[in-house]
Amino acid sequence: MTDLETRVTPPGSATLRRAAPALLGYAAVRALGLLALVLWSAARDKSAYPLLTARWDALWYTRVAELGYGYEVRLPNGDVHSNLAFFPLLPWLERLLHAVTPLSYADAGFVVSLLASFAAAWGVFAVADQVYGRRAGVCAVLVWAVLPVGIVQSMAYSESLFTALAAWSLYAVLTGRWVTAGALASLAGLTRPVGLAVVAAVWAAAVLSFVRDRETSTADTPPRRGVAAGAPIASRALGMLLAPLGVAGYVLWVGHHTGKGPLGYLDVQAGWRNGFDGGYAFARFVADKFTSFPSALAGVGLIVGVALLLWLYAVCVRQRQPLALLVYAGAVLALALCASSYFGSKPRLLLPAFPLLLPLALALARLRTSRSALVVGCLAAASAVYGAWWLNGSGPP
Repeated sequence: MTDLETRVTPPGSATLRRAAPALLGYAAVRALGLLALVLWSAARDKSAYPLLTARWDALWYTRVAELGYGYEVRLPNGDVHSNLAFFPLLPWLERLLHAVTPLSYADAGFVVSLLASFAAAWGVFAVADQVYGRRAGVCAVLVWAVLPVGIVQSMAYSESLFTALAAWSLYAVLTGRWVTAGALASLAGLTRPVGLAVVAAVWAAAVLSFVRDRETSTADTPPRRGVAAGAPIASRALGMLLAPLGVAGYVLWVGHHTGKGPLGYLDVQAGWRNGFDGGYAFARFVADKFTSFPSALAGVGLIVGVALLLWLYAVCVRQRQPLALLVYAGAVLALALCASSYFGSKPRLLLPAFPLLLPLALALARLRTSRSALVVGCLAAASAVYGAWWLNGSGPP
């Protein structure tokens, strides 16, 4: 069984000063991505800012912030797109920032996401630093920043906010701050449905800590170094109690609001043709790519991509990542790949699964600084160009 052993790091290891190199590198990567987007958009006589704040999900969040819930679109095929599908924390923050500043709702969404992206980068650093050390923490942030869909981190979407809450909840688990972990997991559950992954991580880690306590008391031996146990039972129990309140509260409210009971949220998602089918729809989507030669190349790319994700998860297991990280990453991966949602959105749905990147961060950390800088620079340039091309085309749904 994977344990919860972590590195013994000095007090204050998650301080801003310790994370500064990672955050500066993250800022540089994001600035390069935004610059490429501005230049690419200008060449096409477009404004880059609306691409970040006024398309797809960003519009739905802005509408919730401005008008509340109850808006829906009925499509000719009978589908009903309701804004109840969008969890409330991001629009709540947009509304709050709009109320206390001159910013529009769209501007507020951009500011919230911008700040959340740095909080997420800091959280990714804190987790990786706690487990593998500072250099790996810096590399983990940079690898997360240069992902091909990294431009989403700068959009008025909820991925950055969710990743920030998830990362800091996981860090709280690793350092034995159970009430904090549960509270942050609850907030993550108010941000996206995949908040269930954070809840599962908190619960799994807490249960394991109870088991470890029992084994320790039975064997009358001192606890293992770095095991996130030993906290008062009441605090762990309270953390477990708090963790599911966010996602459960919103889902139950939707069920009551729609009059369809506890599972009413599933009907809302069905109106968007979203659901969990174990990956059948995605597998069929990939198989359909092999009906013609040009699209078959895309099919091969999808298979390679999924295989790479599964291989990375297997490496995480072999490297004995803390149980909380494995449960969280596995749940995010399963929910993204096994959902019947729009397939073009799957890359951005995987953005919060940052523990999958830790093996790559470790490999990058082992390189000389000059070589790792060259690798990151090349990947950052490629990510910036891809992001600019992506948003000026169909972009992330």
